[in-house]
Amino acid sequence: MPIINVNIMEGRPQEKVEEVIANLTETITSTLDVPEESVRVIVTEIPRSHWGIAGESVEKRKK
Repeated sequence: MPIINVNIMEGRPQEKVEEVIANLTETITSTLDVPEESVRVIVTEIPRSHWGIAGESVEKRKK
């Protein structure tokens, strides 16, 4: 059973998250020749205050 973990920054619309899940499932299904039912996709949304770039959180950089 393939399990895919995706970490993204919070704030994207739910329909985009659903699209990522569908696209990753399709890619894994065709690449590994496994049924869709066996593919698991876990999307973790990280708060901007917990996502660091160049020593600062994204939240702080946006101010």
